[in-house]
Amino acid sequence: MRLFHIATVTDWDAARASGRYTTSTRGRTLAEEGFIHASRGDQWQGVRERFYADVTEPLVLLVIDTDRLGSPVVEEGVPDSDETFPHVYGPIEADAVVRTIPLVDRVDRVAPAPDGAPAEAVPSEALFSRIYFEEMFRNLAMASLVLLVVVLGALGGRELDDQWGAITGAALGLAVGVLVVRRLFRRSGR
Repeated sequence: MRLFHIATVTDWDAARASGRYTTSTRGRTLAEEGFIHASRGDQWQGVRERFYADVTEPLVLLVIDTDRLGSPVVEEGVPDSDETFPHVYGPIEADAVVRTIPLVDRVDRVAPAPDGAPAEAVPSEALFSRIYFEEMFRNLAMASLVLLVVVLGALGGRELDDQWGAITGAALGLAVGVLVVRRLFRRSGR
């Protein structure tokens, strides 16, 4: 699963140097807050607008792979809202951040890319849509691959035993499909 966190370039550079990200939210550390605020793909743009609109320092969006986290993630409600947000109860290892995206401010200036790569100017609405659809496509691709392996397992199992072979093959295909998808996407860094 992917989580998102908005960070200043300064905080992210410090985390890369130390190997651990410990800023909870704007102006508060993990030690002060007790957890690190995060967002799902459909939430980070709203967080940016509510809490980072007046920030003049360059910002990056951290894309976090929860499979690489050593800290637990808890989905929790927030005051004055019906919405829940993921909270990371511990530091975020730098290698759990699989992508950093420079965020463009309202006047289309570009935050420098933290990895030294040239940054591209992308209006925030287009960036939000691109990330949202990339996540949807990724999840759809994973589900499709698992389904394909389940169907192949069921067909192969039916050839071996007419009564229970299809069910056994589908169950085995599900297990193998999930393992293959996890390995493929972990290896690709996505």
